Amino acid sequence: MKKLAIIDNSLWPEVYNPVEHWTAYLDLPYRAFRAVEGYLPDLDDGYTHLIVTGSEASIVNVEPWVMAEADLVQEAVERDLVVLGSCYGHQLVALALAGPRSVRRAARPEIGWIEVEILRSDPLLGPARRLHVFSSHYDEVYNLDESRFEILAASQHCPVQAFRLKGKKVWGLQAHPEIDPVSATKLLRGMLDRGFSGTDLINQALDAAPRDDLWIETISRNFLSL
Repeated sequence: MKKLAIIDNSLWPEVYNPVEHWTAYLDLPYRAFRAVEGYLPDLDDGYTHLIVTGSEASIVNVEPWVMAEADLVQEAVERDLVVLGSCYGHQLVALALAGPRSVRRAARPEIGWIEVEILRSDPLLGPARRLHVFSSHYDEVYNLDESRFEILAASQHCPVQAFRLKGKKVWGLQAHPEIDPVSATKLLRGMLDRGFSGTDLINQALDAAPRDDLWIETISRNFLSL
């Protein structure tokens, strides 16, 4: 029986609630664990799938709770769990598997509705194509060893929008397909209220019409089938 663990990396769940966003699309028994409070899943409890969520934290300023989570991601990979890291989780999976030189501050944040190109057909991401999806990130993954990792998607300002660890069911995904237009607006306003940098980009994103191609439907369907 499939069983999902969600590592919730959010700092302010009243603004950004990744567990609520993801489970709206995943009909699978699950438990969620607040990493910032020191809670992580016990992989002996029969989990088959793991989601590592986004966060308002920065991967380049490693918080005390991050390294224990990175160790758990390594263990999940060794046990052949299906692993999906989203946004901050995408960066954390890269940190866990490729080390600190695989993450950095992005030259330009991506905030709002962006175009992503899926470079090749993939069992999780779906067929090669261009689509629109919500994004909110200041850090990025880079410098992956392409003998170990397959780069699956890119955008104008982020060359590693998605990757897969070769030979494993392990993915990182920079964008937020799980965030719909209503939730995106709530998150962006929360970022303004908390003084996030990139105010102009945040306001531009709020003023722009949402462009959501519902990539989450493909990803959630494929994730459940793995």
